[in-house]
Amino acid sequence: MLSRILLASRNPGKLREFAGLLPDYALTAWPAEAPEIPEDGAFFRDNAGQKAAFAREWWRHHGTAPVDFVLADDSGLCVDALWGGPGVLSARFAKRLANGDTNRALLALLPLSAPRSARFVCVLALAPMEGGAPKFFEASVEGRLAEAPKGTRGFGYDPIFIPEGGQETFGELGDEVKARLSHRAQAARALRNCLAQRRAGCQPGPEPAR
Repeated sequence: MLSRILLASRNPGKLREFAGLLPDYALTAWPAEAPEIPEDGAFFRDNAGQKAAFAREWWRHHGTAPVDFVLADDSGLCVDALWGGPGVLSARFAKRLANGDTNRALLALLPLSAPRSARFVCVLALAPMEGGAPKFFEASVEGRLAEAPKGTRGFGYDPIFIPEGGQETFGELGDEVKARLSHRAQAARALRNCLAQRRAGCQPGPEPAR
């Protein structure tokens, strides 16, 4: 029987990506009628853990289908010339520009002649429904910002991010290439390996006392 995982996200891009990255698991998306999941931590790991804990608690009382795990993702683009921003504020930065072009707006913030180095960061938090502290899986991919958005594949900041050693943005690269290189793909690969091999320490530990 496939392990059943609740994804603590309604982001359609993330849902499509996880469906490809976790093909051996039965995925359930965060329902439209559920409340917004809070993410006000200072770091990616804080946010991922917060989202997993909130989603698990809500699902215990309101869930409509049985699940084995809750999976939360917090990821973002960290630009050196913007002092690491937008970073953990990546999603909120995009929401504030819902009626504009987020990628062009971000590129416009770069000072003239500033270095274009950047990285995508991803932290996954996997929490079992029966309780226990989440297990974290972290990954990043180095690269640089394009001069202008290119490509229509992927989502979010993909059209302006060129992975290290490449010439095309994540928005131009095919799904097969991105599934090998991306920050989310690397973190998901570590998660899959951990569960498949059932290594000691893979399963989350005891839930902290409250």
